[in-house]
Amino acid sequence: MTNFDLIVIGSGPGGYVAAIKASQMGFKTAVVERAELGGICLNWGCIPTKALMKSAQVYRYMKHGAEYGMVCDEVKPDFGAIVARSRNVAETMSKGIQFLFKKNNIEVIAGHGSIKPGKIVEVTDNDGKVTQYSASHIILATGARSRVLPNLPQDGKKIIGYRQALTLPALPESMVVVGSGAIGSELAFFYNSLGTKVTLIELLPQILPVEDEEIAKHVDRAFRKQGMKVMTEAVVEAVDTSKEKCVVKVKDKRGNLLEIEADVVLSAVGVQTNIENIGLEECGVQVERGKVVVDDYYRTNVEGVYAIGDIVHGPALAHVASKEAVICVEKLAGANPHPIDYNNIPGCTYTTPEVASVGMTEKKALEAGYELKIGRFPFTASGKATAAGNRDGMVKMIFDAGTNRLLGCHMVGDNVTEMIAECVVARQNNLSAEQILSAVHPHPTMSEGVMEAVEAAIDKPIHL
Repeated sequence: MTNFDLIVIGSGPGGYVAAIKASQMGFKTAVVERAELGGICLNWGCIPTKALMKSAQVYRYMKHGAEYGMVCDEVKPDFGAIVARSRNVAETMSKGIQFLFKKNNIEVIAGHGSIKPGKIVEVTDNDGKVTQYSASHIILATGARSRVLPNLPQDGKKIIGYRQALTLPALPESMVVVGSGAIGSELAFFYNSLGTKVTLIELLPQILPVEDEEIAKHVDRAFRKQGMKVMTEAVVEAVDTSKEKCVVKVKDKRGNLLEIEADVVLSAVGVQTNIENIGLEECGVQVERGKVVVDDYYRTNVEGVYAIGDIVHGPALAHVASKEAVICVEKLAGANPHPIDYNNIPGCTYTTPEVASVGMTEKKALEAGYELKIGRFPFTASGKATAAGNRDGMVKMIFDAGTNRLLGCHMVGDNVTEMIAECVVARQNNLSAEQILSAVHPHPTMSEGVMEAVEAAIDKPIHL
């Protein structure tokens, strides 16, 4: 039986980072992966969806070329080419992981991995052959998949999940998207931009439910302006797929039962952890509400077994999984890393307009008893946004009125996902409004909006 210092099951943004970090720290490391290297995020999530978003953005620019002095007489999307480009981007990044594994002397074991008592990993390959490996440490990083609801049984053709949405054979004329989190909103925006008639349905009172209410309303207005139909506080009762088109039965916020016809229904109602058939029960690993129970350093209740990423507590985000991987490996190697502050995790949604946020929403801050100072800077006052031709959006900064410490930052507009890191660092280091303003912000940039919103929060605005 081959022995390793560390075996990682899963090669997503948690698993591959854990493996590389461990190898760099001197561990003999292997990764077990049953599908493509890089996991869902790289192959069927974060990366290919961003490629689709870019194609939609370019198409939108071309349609409005006259506003920039360009002559674009006939512009139309080539859906097949757009999908092919997205898949090529994912394949390129997956090959990058393969290169990094080779560079760091990490052995890749293809197949389905499960743990056995005594720190054993059993791998079943595609031919059904079973091989066992031993390891001093085992990290579970098996990720998650699209959640399937009883009233939305996915058949992969008429009712689909996000994976099928990335590779549809043709651009549908109409689509109903159920769920308006990041995945649902991004794919709704993409298909709507290319000409599909999209209806976005959300159970809760606002789209992008985890975002600040003011920001969510801004995106809602933008979607409606783009021609999308948005329904909040609406419930999908059932979907009839027996006819040529899907018939979606929806109860709206007033209690009316409506029927909406669509070529495709996309279910984007969250994810479900991949914790089945990986040996948790046999080894006695504690699970609670569908998640593996771990401590601050991702140790399970079974010695030598760890878990990171979507299968543990915390938001199911790639950058969270990667950070958990680093902390987990450093701790098992004898270092003393700082645990993650899960109240300071940035979130990004890559629609047009983009959304980025970190920390408390205004509502959450008020519920926590804070007296607030809030500064807003609309991009209508931004020179860079005006020059770029898109002034839609704003920066909203929320401070504790008693200390001037940053409680939350919420942005909507072009490129705001590239701006949020400043506020993550500010919160991480407990910076005050005055300390943020002491840093010189470059002009003309969208990131000036942070400085301007901070000035507004402390009642010292210059450009408002």
